[in-house]
Amino acid sequence: MKRKLLRSAMILILAMLSIKGITQETQAIRTIPKWVSEKGYWQMESNVKTPENFIVYFFNNEGTMVYKERVEGVKLNIKKRKTLMRVKKLLDQAVTAWEDHHVVKENEMLVATALKGNWVVR
Repeated sequence: MKRKLLRSAMILILAMLSIKGITQETQAIRTIPKWVSEKGYWQMESNVKTPENFIVYFFNNEGTMVYKERVEGVKLNIKKRKTLMRVKKLLDQAVTAWEDHHVVKENEMLVATALKGNWVVR
């Protein structure tokens, strides 16, 4: 009787340890959000005193600036998924254009026209 109890206790302990190991492995895998580009990254610079004026910078993965645009008179809502997906698309286009010509472009109104519906006009 003691042997059966001891065996079942050991089996239960081993099962619990294996389940704990499996859950730790699945928690370690994190997915990258869809709005994160593989080609580069972007930055937005604004001021607390003038939130409706901001500058958008696009960089490739090497850290080279590929595009810069100053947007004035609007406040962009960067918490919206739609906005983030549009910025990703613009970033990919800017990096691709830079790879073709190696020229940094500025103020071509790409961001202003693409994000037309995602901002609040002040």
